[in-house]
Parts: sequence; structure tokens; C-alpha cells
Amino acid sequence: MDKFIIEGPTPLKGTISISGSKNAALPLMAAALLGDSPTTLQLVPKLQDIYTFNNVIRVTGTRVDFHETENKLVIDPANLGFTEAPYDLVRKMRASFYMLGALVGRAGEARISLPGGCAWGPRPVDLHLKGFEEMGISIELDKGYVMASIQGDEVEGGEFTLNPSSVGATVNLVLGAVKRAKKFVIKNAAKEPDVVLLCNMLTKMGANIEGIGTSELTIRKVDSLKGVEFSNDPDRIETGTFMIAAAMQPGSDLTLTGCKPSDLGEFPKSFKKLGVILDINDTEIRIQSSSAIKPVSISTEVYPGFPTDLQAQWATLMTQADGESRITEKIYFDRFSYVPELNRLGADLRVEKNRVIVKGKTELEGAAVMSTDLRASVSLVLAGMVAKGTTEVLRVYHLDRGYENLEHKLNAVGASIKRVAEN
Repeated sequence: MDKFIIEGPTPLKGTISISGSKNAALPLMAAALLGDSPTTLQLVPKLQDIYTFNNVIRVTGTRVDFHETENKLVIDPANLGFTEAPYDLVRKMRASFYMLGALVGRAGEARISLPGGCAWGPRPVDLHLKGFEEMGISIELDKGYVMASIQGDEVEGGEFTLNPSSVGATVNLVLGAVKRAKKFVIKNAAKEPDVVLLCNMLTKMGANIEGIGTSELTIRKVDSLKGVEFSNDPDRIETGTFMIAAAMQPGSDLTLTGCKPSDLGEFPKSFKKLGVILDINDTEIRIQSSSAIKPVSISTEVYPGFPTDLQAQWATLMTQADGESRITEKIYFDRFSYVPELNRLGADLRVEKNRVIVKGKTELEGAAVMSTDLRASVSLVLAGMVAKGTTEVLRVYHLDRGYENLEHKLNAVGASIKRVAEN
């Protein structure tokens, strides 16, 4: 198990190229299983979650070739003959549950482990299962597995309202419907860029989807889909994370290339209130930090609102703002595991229900802190780069799930981060 040793503070100066989006790539990989010929995906990041999902897909008999130096993934489902995603793989990554929609769409049946082996009852995948049942797909549960099947080659479809709106459920239902449902309407569908990108790829493959980019998707069955060559989007969360990293460090002048600013939604509006200089020019974003950061309170919302995946990073930024701010989490109420770790570094954060109250400005001092999840982990790295002295961030395997070459990118623009094995 690895850890980071970070020396700070370190202003960031130079250029970082943004990697492809993990959250967008995974649905595209699942969609490739629906094609009658190979699909080539470009801008696929080299991340642990990508390698895990490659293995999930290979179990079905599908050929997966990852050309890592080119960030290119070729998926050929010609020999797909096994319609199961086993627990030992699915437990590693919840997005493996996309195999339910992909395999039902491809073969008319699927046997997928429940993520984490959880029992029937309130949980995020309930929404997926109810949607499939409303579509006309038979759903049964057997010893921690979901068994999905249809009689014949198609189902009538129908209409289903997602409450709450969910990216994962929208993705899964779209994957299941495009080749099986005569007509299926998803209301309150997620509008995130990941969903739009998936629908655009499926349309290029030959799918019939109306309402892309809106909260109501209408899907009509097509008999076949062809493999395509398609490019993934740049990672909007990585983009936002590096924007925050630059804003935190006095004296920083950082340029991000290969961005897709339109995918950031309303995030730049909050960012501009900080008092830093923000220049967006086509696919480039330049951030020049200020000597004083203004406190900016935010509330996470579904897209295009403030992303929940940038909430921990924003709270970390607010430790360096001149005054009090409030971070309200409206998507996932249990996303504050980073708070006690930041406080170990000298921050002043207090949790009240689904809100964190941050009192700044606090001078952070290096210490040993523990990563608990992907976004909490990167918030600790940001804190370590602004803290005085040495910070050790333990369990950085979380970071390897979602940030491609994180320490290399940051070190190239002035950070001091060493990856070493934990004793």
C-alpha cells in the first residue's frame, strides 16, 4: 500500500493536460457491448477503475485491448457468451452494475452481483431495478445476485420517473432499453455530461433516443447497433480539482489544456467569486491566484449545479479563505469523512447534519492523514500542498481510481509529492 509524502507550501506554475473522464468512460465501455462490431474509444484514462471494468467485461468473453500509451480502448463483443458479472469484481466498483443494462440489452438476460453484496432494501440500486421492472424486464434476487430476463426479443417499455434523478440509473436504463424496449420514457432523467455523451455515442451506433440533454428521454427499440470510433470527454472533476489547487496557492499561475469548459456547469460562477483571475479560452483555462481568497458558500446540486465530486476540494480551499463559509451537501449526506483529517492539519471545520462550516483563514501544518475515499483523498493532497512542513497522505490507492498520474502532473508544475510504500 502506497502513501504520499508532500512538502509545502508550493505555488503551481506551468501547464497541466487534462485526462479523459473516468465517470464518462465507464458507461461508454458498457455501451460498446451492444454493438455488432468492435468499438474504439479514445481519451480513456489509465486508472484502476478502468482496469477493473476491463476485467468485468472480459469475463463475458468480450475481447478488450487497452492501448495505454495512446489512451485507446478497443472492445470487441463478437464472442460475448457469458452474461454474468461476479461479486469478486463488482464489489470493487459500483459502476460495474452498468453490466445489468448492457447485458440485458445485448443478450436479453443478465446475472449481476449486487454491489457490495447488499440485501434487498433501501439502497441506490433500487431505482435501477424498479426502472427495469417498469420497462417490462423480469427482475429476481438470488443470493446477492440480480437475475434479469425478458421473454422473447423485446418488451413493451412504458414510462418511469426517477426520484431522485440518478446518473447511474439513467445510464443503466438507457443501456437496457435501446435494443429491447418498443418505447420507454425516462422522466427526471439525469442531464450530466456523462449521460449526454453516452446517448450521443449510442445514437452514432444507431440508437433512437429523443430528448438528449433534457430531463426526459424517449427511447425506441432498434434491431441492431454497430461498433463505432468515439472519443471520451475530458474529466470535468479533474479540471475543477486543479483549478482549486491553483487558487489555494498564493503565487500560482496555472494553465489547464484539453478542457471542456461547457461541462463545468455553474462551477465557474462560484470560482469567479473567490477573487482569483480566471481566463477561459476555448479548451484552455488559466488560473492566477490571489493573495486573499474570499469566502464563498456553496450547495451541491444535480448538474449543472455545483458538483458533489468537488465538495471536499472546495471545503479544503475555504480553509484558506478570509472568513467563514458553509458547504451544504444535497446529493450524498455522508460525504464528510475528510473533515477530521483536515482538522488534524489545523483546519477549523464543523459538521452540522449535511453541512460543513469552515472558519478561515487557518494556517495548516503538516501531519499524517488517512484517505477514506476518492474525492476526500485528493482534498488531503491539496491541503498538504498548502500546509507548512511535511504531510503524509496514507492509502492513496483511492486516488489511483480517479486521477491519472496525479503526483506526476502536480510535480511538473511545482508541487513536491513523493509516492512511497507504507511501512
